[in-house]
Amino acid sequence: MAADLSQLVKAYDVRGVVPDQWDESLAELFGAAFVRVTGASAIVIGHDMRPSSPGLSRAFARGAATQGVDVTEIGLCSTDQLYYASGALNLPGAMFTASHNPAQYNGIKLCRAGAAPVGQDTGLAEIRELVEGWSESGAPAPTARTGVITQRDTLEDYAAHLRSLVDLTSIRPLKVVVDAGNGMGGHTVPTVLAGLPLDVVPMYFELDGTFPNHEANPLDPANIVDLQKRVREESADLGIAFDGDADRCFVVDEHGGPVSPSAITALVASRELAKHGGKGTVIHNLITSWSVPEVVKENGGTPVRTRVGHSFIKAEMATTGAIFGGEHSAHYYFKDFWNADTGMLAALHVLAALGGQDGPLSGLVAQYDRYAGSGEINSTVADQAGRLAAIKSAYEAREGVELDELDGLTVTAADWWFNVRPSNTEPLLRLNAEARDEATMAKVRDEALAIIRS
Repeated sequence: MAADLSQLVKAYDVRGVVPDQWDESLAELFGAAFVRVTGASAIVIGHDMRPSSPGLSRAFARGAATQGVDVTEIGLCSTDQLYYASGALNLPGAMFTASHNPAQYNGIKLCRAGAAPVGQDTGLAEIRELVEGWSESGAPAPTARTGVITQRDTLEDYAAHLRSLVDLTSIRPLKVVVDAGNGMGGHTVPTVLAGLPLDVVPMYFELDGTFPNHEANPLDPANIVDLQKRVREESADLGIAFDGDADRCFVVDEHGGPVSPSAITALVASRELAKHGGKGTVIHNLITSWSVPEVVKENGGTPVRTRVGHSFIKAEMATTGAIFGGEHSAHYYFKDFWNADTGMLAALHVLAALGGQDGPLSGLVAQYDRYAGSGEINSTVADQAGRLAAIKSAYEAREGVELDELDGLTVTAADWWFNVRPSNTEPLLRLNAEARDEATMAKVRDEALAIIRS
């Protein structure tokens, strides 16, 4: 009987519980399907620190090799280190990780040569179809030549490439607490930051895919409590937290106060625009703060608004030739990094900006953090379409209010906006609201929530 991959193959990646939803035998089929769909003659594979990652990664390599494809295994790495390898070696790549999901999960993030994303519309649907067919009828026939599997260490090259993009050699000394959450930041941070004028205080650098200290998802406030406390105890200049596969970074200031990813997006955008002579396009998704397009325009750039999701951001970057892109979820995308997302490069920009002036981080980011935001609020609903229709009905006749449906429903007035969009994978509606002051934001947020939850 064919494997049912409907719960395993998501919009942007493969992700599920091991071994309940998938195992090494399926990983081998995914390897063969990946090379069939990409037409690759060689690929590169990396994996995170989860207990199941080495076995799944090696099975994928075997499946690819049966189709005559040579495989370079780079072993333990962050997701952005795999993107680096895909870009630098110009090879399609596969990263074995479930990011911040619990230990029993694992997954695959796939890309074409040059770190170009593979999603439902760019090959993932075809890969799923092949794997389902083979799981019913038997594995694909091997080619006359079996590919060769070799190992290569790319960590030093990855670190050197990042440091070539941001100059940290002349900054003032900084004390930074880094929480790796027992994820891949513990592997990459020591090499990337080595030799720089930084006093690094490590937290949870031990690679442990069971996440014994806290979930490796810094967007959840519960998971940065330890970092906030340590920053205050150490009188550090800032704190940085990475998620499980270290492709996202989250920043706290010298008081332990969270710095919004929108403020980081605006800060990095201003630096990238300065680097490109005050010209260039910057992509931001529709739930980043109003401050992002404002700062982009103030620095001579052109802001472009897009849907939420890395495949949309990367596609828009490729279409527009954008120099940078940022999301509310702390994903940051760089033209100089094959349009791929790298939390580490964003972190280097923050360190360079802070170390290049004398004030504290809270003062530096204040100019980029101009509005009151709700953060993302999830509501479980039985009828996503029905609740969205109810919101539309409540607001569409109001004077001075504009509605658009680029992604879910965005309602905009002179002093506030909110967006409600459905989850692709769960019966949830996600609300984000922002206003020029806290009282207005709270009123707008509560009014929208009342309709969503009625």
